[in-house]
Amino acid sequence: MSAYQWQWKWKLLFLFIFLQTLTPASQSITASPHPKFPCAPPYHNLYPFCNLSLPTASRAHSLLSLLTLPEKIHQLCSNASAVPRLGLPEYLWWSESVHGVAAEGPGVNFAGPIESATNFPQVLVAAAAFNRTLWRAIAAAIGVEARAMYNVGQAGLTFWAPDVNLFVDPRWGRGQETPGEDPMLAEAYGIEYVRAFQGGGGGGGEGRIGDGDGVGEKRVMMGEESENESDDGLMLSACCKHYTAYDLENWGSFARYNFNAIVTAQDLEDTYQPPFRSCIQQGKASCLMCSYNAVNGIPACADKILLQKARDEWGFKGYITSDCDAVATIYEYQHYTKSPEDAVAVALKAGTDINCGTYLLRHTQSAIDKGKVKEEDRDRALLNLFSVQIRLGLYDGDPLLGKFGKLGPQDVCTLEHKSLALEAVRQGIVLLKNEKKFLPLNKNRVSSLAIIGPMANRTDLGGGYTGVPCNPKNLLDAFPAYVKKTSYAAGCLDGVPCTSNAGFMEAVSIAEEADFVIVVAGLDLSQETEDHDRYSLLLPGYQMALVTTVAAVSQKPLVLVLTGGGPLDVSFAEGDPRIASILWIGYPGEAGGKALAEVIFGDYNPGGRLPVTWYPESFTRVSMYDMSMRADPSRGYPGRTYRFYVGDRIYGFGQGLSYTNYMYELLSAPNKLRLAGSLKIKPRKYLSQQTGYDTDYIHIDEVAYCDSLIFHVEVSVVNNGDWDGSHVVMLFSRVPNFFKGAPEKQLVGFDRVHTMSYKSTQTRIMVDPCKHLSIANENGKRIMPLGDHTLMVGDLEHILSIEGQ
Repeated sequence: MSAYQWQWKWKLLFLFIFLQTLTPASQSITASPHPKFPCAPPYHNLYPFCNLSLPTASRAHSLLSLLTLPEKIHQLCSNASAVPRLGLPEYLWWSESVHGVAAEGPGVNFAGPIESATNFPQVLVAAAAFNRTLWRAIAAAIGVEARAMYNVGQAGLTFWAPDVNLFVDPRWGRGQETPGEDPMLAEAYGIEYVRAFQGGGGGGGEGRIGDGDGVGEKRVMMGEESENESDDGLMLSACCKHYTAYDLENWGSFARYNFNAIVTAQDLEDTYQPPFRSCIQQGKASCLMCSYNAVNGIPACADKILLQKARDEWGFKGYITSDCDAVATIYEYQHYTKSPEDAVAVALKAGTDINCGTYLLRHTQSAIDKGKVKEEDRDRALLNLFSVQIRLGLYDGDPLLGKFGKLGPQDVCTLEHKSLALEAVRQGIVLLKNEKKFLPLNKNRVSSLAIIGPMANRTDLGGGYTGVPCNPKNLLDAFPAYVKKTSYAAGCLDGVPCTSNAGFMEAVSIAEEADFVIVVAGLDLSQETEDHDRYSLLLPGYQMALVTTVAAVSQKPLVLVLTGGGPLDVSFAEGDPRIASILWIGYPGEAGGKALAEVIFGDYNPGGRLPVTWYPESFTRVSMYDMSMRADPSRGYPGRTYRFYVGDRIYGFGQGLSYTNYMYELLSAPNKLRLAGSLKIKPRKYLSQQTGYDTDYIHIDEVAYCDSLIFHVEVSVVNNGDWDGSHVVMLFSRVPNFFKGAPEKQLVGFDRVHTMSYKSTQTRIMVDPCKHLSIANENGKRIMPLGDHTLMVGDLEHILSIEGQ
């Protein structure tokens, strides 16, 4: 080769390298497939619906006007068909992201440049942290990863999360996906998730993510400021589900597809509806999912009053999707209509905009031919769908040239996101028992460790709606870093069902030889999941026998670790001195093992609180069909959740221990609240059947200036121990107790604060009297009793007198 040829070879090589540096990896066609998008130049970008200067409504109407009837019908299902003549590619509406981008739903796949996504702990575990800032950061991180997956053609833009149903029955298989049993807690979680996931960032509430470990708050736009909340644009679309009174999968003779939830107006107002109302009003969710079940005889996706309440009263601006083939259940399972065409017609007329599945696709044309579906109902649905897509920027041209176009594989499974997943588990772990301060263990004094149990060697620790974790680890993996001599035995050879004691011998053998023993017991998805409820609250199979057998032979009291989302009756362990400590880790996700080891060996001081009541096994005598919240002694009904349940508890809502001790001091709270000047009419009288005395109350909708009544309660938290740690401050209220159906108490607010050993930390919790000091009456109207209300934090009680004049 001549010198001239060598010269040109090196010039070409340097030119190639230079050009590569000019092309971002996220836009490399070979590294990252390009997502299909409408309005692609040069032929399909001149339609009015592609004109960014036009209002959203005008663009949506333009698109609608260009579609033929068959093309319109093909847009009414979750797998919307392409319209090649207009340059519209197919679009998959169904993607999932409950606690990380999930594999469920055809809109997401992991067969591309992005092969995994951060697996955060299941929602119930994150909820146990009682930390708004943490929830906001998790949702923002999930949003970044979801948008990155869209940019490489591996996900959609419309994700069906969060699940804000209340976990009111401990046997419910999907309770793990929810923030727990309290409406205020679910409201707070839903608001933070939706705002951050959709790109709004911000959110309300105080608190911090970590405890000085360097984990910073994850902002939505890679460190940039969040977009103004008045901006109509969306990074992604979040969907509040499942609307409403959905709390049963498959129990007895009913499944979710044919179950009719009988719910009083009072229970709807103060329990089942608040999380959805807040998800829409404060969270600004762009999607609402109607559930399979009927509510008081009307299938949720066919209930016009129910669906229009969201739009007319709550100001919902978005699209309403059915749960997957919930339109089909209207006819095929609920038998609410006489034909498939009638089911399609009643769903569209009620306000359902899109059918997850194919029922509308298969039966809408026939319904139109028979005069059952009107043009305005069909077109209204399409306008709602197109408006959300436009807000998402789907018709703005190449998404990789847009606001979020730089997000790609480099933004998924980042060190920051994985650190956040670890921090979320740390904060969500709940210490339920710790006799004689048995934990934490001193790793320098532990010569050998035996870990026993069917869940200890599993990497599938995410629970329902899980994707492909970045770096899946089992619980065992983290312990050899603390104790080199660590041994393992499953104890239950067939896993969590534990149908025999055949594996006990090996478990006993390693327990006898070990210095300390940890038993991991509890639940997995074979016991509780979508379409599968539990019948018992006890540990499955022979698990209880495994725990007690090992406890009988271990040299020292053992540590019991419980997995799963559903409450468990572990009263046998709570009362057994051979079981020194009990920890609940739920479904911790990919970072669960490290977080658990850190808590057990004292590298992290636990501060999680239970977001659900743990009932005794006797609660299983209560029918899952009974959706009533309030106790009814006349029929032996104990009520549901900490607000109304009057029976025995294994552990209560908000229960959770620490390695240190805390005391409270009330620094500031009003003694009186006068409503004079805020009322439209005079207070009304209520005759108490319990006392025979009457008292005054007001209707909340008759208060002219609710915002003017807001006040703050200031609390000092004193750490009276040797450990620094984060602590959840929970403020409850109780109305004058002679009002029929009033809660025993209800959560007003909470904050997670970082505390230093033997020092005090202050926090302020906002109280909105119209919301937090009111209750629902039997007609489903919110009222505020006048008189002495009680504010409670820890063991402290403070009387607040509310006066009408």
